[in-house]
Amino acid sequence: MKLSNILPLAALSTAFVLPEQQLFSELAVESHGSADTAFDKLPSKDQVLDKIEHSVEKLSDEFGKVVKCSKHALDSAIDYAAETSNQVSNKVQKAGFEASSWMESTSHLGLNNHHDKPNQTIYQLISTSKYTTKLAAAINEYPDLVVLLNGTIANYTFFAPVDSAFEKIPDKAPKPSKEFLKKVLLYHLSPEFYPAAKVLVTHTVPTALTVDTVGIGPQRVSTNIGLKGLTVNFYARIIAIDILGTNGVIHGIDSLLVPPPNAVDIIQFLPGEFSTLELGLTKTGLLPVLNDTSVHIGGTVFAPSNFAFQKLGPKINGFLFSSYGQKYLKALLEYHVVVNQTLYSDAYYAVDSVDNKDVPKGTFHIDLPTLLEDKSLNVNVARYGRLIVIRINGFSQVTIEDGIAADGVIQVVSDVLIPPKRIDRMEQHYHGEDLTVEDLKERLEPLVENVEL
Repeated sequence: MKLSNILPLAALSTAFVLPEQQLFSELAVESHGSADTAFDKLPSKDQVLDKIEHSVEKLSDEFGKVVKCSKHALDSAIDYAAETSNQVSNKVQKAGFEASSWMESTSHLGLNNHHDKPNQTIYQLISTSKYTTKLAAAINEYPDLVVLLNGTIANYTFFAPVDSAFEKIPDKAPKPSKEFLKKVLLYHLSPEFYPAAKVLVTHTVPTALTVDTVGIGPQRVSTNIGLKGLTVNFYARIIAIDILGTNGVIHGIDSLLVPPPNAVDIIQFLPGEFSTLELGLTKTGLLPVLNDTSVHIGGTVFAPSNFAFQKLGPKINGFLFSSYGQKYLKALLEYHVVVNQTLYSDAYYAVDSVDNKDVPKGTFHIDLPTLLEDKSLNVNVARYGRLIVIRINGFSQVTIEDGIAADGVIQVVSDVLIPPKRIDRMEQHYHGEDLTVEDLKERLEPLVENVEL
């Protein structure tokens, strides 16, 4: 197997980390029982923010002192990070963080910058650090990248994998092609300036890697705050922050960032969460259609987890996955797929647009046409600092945002999305009420006439 195939799978094995199925129900359904639950005992949002703010400010103060007197900012930053990572990790854990619990707002958090005025470029910092010798050797294979990282036409951000990150590559893996390796390096670079304070309030960051399959705009990486601390693409932990150069900023990371596979490949690689969805896509013939990037440019898959299908009940699932219910299943799954429009939690790409755009802070509404003919998803995004809430049709919520894919993005939803039904010329959306097989058939019957199996 080629290294270009091994690396994405190795990354994915720890990347798209999803909460336990029981956690989905705890988050999606308001509790009417006793208040003495584990969630009630967690610290409040304000307490979490206070603890994190104190930890970040203290780390920044100490970090600044170290860097100010250092001969090499990147070396000192990584030295200091190694000494303090366990201490900071414990503070974050005590503050009650987990993969699905975001801070409501960190926009007021600032890292006090004690750095002297930088006198080295990003390339010079990387090439002279004892911790990034392997990264420097890789960059040196591409003179144009050396020129770019030495240039001052922009303020860049570079997520720099330390030498130990390269040791995670399997020993017997063949050497990657130069073309693939250059894509990997470009995937670590953003043409925009993202110091740590900005990363904290950002869900996705544009990179210098452009691909034809994602639409109008560059490939992106996601940033996440969880028990592992601040990570990129769910698995690469940021271990050093805000190493400033004359042309941007470096953040040290402990794993290589690998350009992601297609959305369908991600779904297939995670059977513990998406085996029901994969089975449905296979039975209905949609799997190869979605994987064919020649017929769409970018897209958004609102992916129901196995638990979301379980919430429909055994009777509806039995009907949908029977030979008689197959056309209904296909229509239902088509309602979860948007092509040619890629909606991240904080950015939006559309093929018919001349440019991509950020999802604005505050509230944002968009109707996304699906593969199901004449049916769109009503999507509302509420964005305040790092807290982003995405609701579909006013009911189903995105529980895990921004599963970055080569051909778009996966947004994991708390419920299977049910198309609306018409009553007196008005569309009535499904809001979680009890649903029988007959109810489902009534909603889908007008939509399956043109469905081909």
